[in-house]
Amino acid sequence: MLVMSASAYAADTFSTPAPVLSVSPVVLPSPGRAVDLRVRISAPVTGSDLPVILLSHGLGPSNNLSSLNGYAPLANYWAAHGFVVIQPTHLDSRTLSASPQVPVAAAHWRTRAEDMTRILDRFDAIEAAVPQLAGRLDASRVAVAGHSMGGHTASLLLGARLADPHDGTEVDLAEPRIKAGVLLAAPGRGGDALTAFTVENYSFFLTTDFSRMTTPALVVAGDKDDSAFLTVRGPDWHTDPYLLAPGPKSLLTLFGAEHGLGGVSGYDVAETTDENPERVAAVARLTCAYLRSELYPGDPAWQTARDALATDTDPVGQVTSK
Repeated sequence: MLVMSASAYAADTFSTPAPVLSVSPVVLPSPGRAVDLRVRISAPVTGSDLPVILLSHGLGPSNNLSSLNGYAPLANYWAAHGFVVIQPTHLDSRTLSASPQVPVAAAHWRTRAEDMTRILDRFDAIEAAVPQLAGRLDASRVAVAGHSMGGHTASLLLGARLADPHDGTEVDLAEPRIKAGVLLAAPGRGGDALTAFTVENYSFFLTTDFSRMTTPALVVAGDKDDSAFLTVRGPDWHTDPYLLAPGPKSLLTLFGAEHGLGGVSGYDVAETTDENPERVAAVARLTCAYLRSELYPGDPAWQTARDALATDTDPVGQVTSK
């Protein structure tokens, strides 16, 4: 177990942040989807063979954060430190609520994961749409990250399973091209851990199974994130993707953090109940270090970050691994 504090993040363990370009919307024609898939691309202005992070938004109450327009504190940091960040607008985004083609009541647990696979299939189209990226993406080094419902999306791509609530068939949406993941305040197990509201409105959560989520992942959970409308288990529910999945996995527990983890979904967001820019900076830096080391075996970023935290005296959280 590793205890960390804010002082651990005072000095960046990476190179000086690079200038970032951000382009949106990049429209990917999507036959069979209710509307074409729109994404935001953020990337460092320079560099080649850039690793990729697919970032899945949550379902918060704001109109634009749950879309390609959200999660700037993470997307900007990751891009400034060498990643290409691709953010889709999933079909359950409030920004699409006025579109007659998108069923308002549909549960888009499946289409969310399919959006990410579609992006992986269309790197050529993305490079064509953003000429500044031509020839600069490394398709062999891809990670997925997601917050809240986006964490559920990420878990499915990393190998978690569920039973389709319509016909009971087991659903396997694991994406082998994804080599690592970050689950931020992600949902935990189903069954008796769920509230009646969740069973009625999100029945696909009932059969969540992490036992085959074998892809390496960092699970980030707040110890004050009770998510009482979703689960009866309290904050521990969000640690299930770590506890119930096989290794290699790491768990970052943030002390005092609620569902927004300090405000990862956007800058100065009113819906964040635990606004804490220092905590957001910690999340951005630790996740960046983790993904750097997972995508580049032998890269010391994650171990260096953990070693630097070992002597901290003002803990903001802790890391455990298996």
